[in-house]
Amino acid sequence: MEELDVAGRAVRVTNPDKIYYPERGFTKLDVARYYLAVADGVLRGLRDRPTTMQRFPDGVEGEFFYQKRAPKGLPDWLPTARIAFPSGRFADEICPTEPAAVIWAANLGCLTFHPWPVRRADTEHPDELRLDLDPQPGTGFAEAVEVARGLRELLAGYGLRGWPKTSGGRGVHVYVPIRPEWTFTEVRRAAIAVARAMERRLPELVTSAWWKEERGRKVFVDYNQMARDRTIASPYSLRARPRATVSTPLRWEELPDAEPEDFDLLTVPARYAELGDVHADMAGHAFGLEPLLELADRQAADDGLGDLPYPPDHPKMPGEPSRVQPSRARGR
Repeated sequence: MEELDVAGRAVRVTNPDKIYYPERGFTKLDVARYYLAVADGVLRGLRDRPTTMQRFPDGVEGEFFYQKRAPKGLPDWLPTARIAFPSGRFADEICPTEPAAVIWAANLGCLTFHPWPVRRADTEHPDELRLDLDPQPGTGFAEAVEVARGLRELLAGYGLRGWPKTSGGRGVHVYVPIRPEWTFTEVRRAAIAVARAMERRLPELVTSAWWKEERGRKVFVDYNQMARDRTIASPYSLRARPRATVSTPLRWEELPDAEPEDFDLLTVPARYAELGDVHADMAGHAFGLEPLLELADRQAADDGLGDLPYPPDHPKMPGEPSRVQPSRARGR
């Protein structure tokens, strides 16, 4: 066992030599030390947010699971918040408020943190619009970067600013901090409006189609990441990939030359020591969604564009189109 001093709080790391990333030989202690090195940055993305832990107790080549409910033995200094799932059921999730919470979770085999886009003081109103640019087969990170650059221009045209990060894989995530004044349904509607606007701007490169058979070789703007109980990897989260890549915040000027595998368990701490958290200034902004909701209204009025399908675990929503796969619907 090892004991780490995390901002004045002692946190134990059990079985420190256990291998978590066999390809590179990284251990549980390596993971804990990584999170200690970027503690303030990862905490910025998690602070006061209900957080699901993606746990790999036997490393990235073993079984994993998503832990939504706070585990037994939760430290008394780690708060929770009650969140409601689409089914109407509830759970109390951890809400990290200090760096020790991150190391405590890492000791449980948590490699990737999945925070909700809400704070524990108000779990019904998101304070982040998260735009997930997901390359489909035949496309990759380069295409996601091209879409992200177009997205930056689109957002600026509506008086909004986004902060980009790698997904840790082939995708790009862009965060827009917003005032917590809108519901999940409204924020998701804004994401759909953005997806459709990007599809119109870059029709050969972008798709908003929910059904995979309709997407083609394009980058999918995954609007359903703003549906209730859908989350993406937090800034500075490790990913369960052989090279131990990291979902890394970037400055816009870095994005064109970035490669996802440049950012991993070894390189990100050095980058962080040199540059700090390049998204730290996000905390000083909170935009309004009015321009995007007005865009959604215009899309509905001018083009007859309504809602799009929700994820399959959601109850049927008012105004939602059929969730039947198009090819199956044609075969009926």
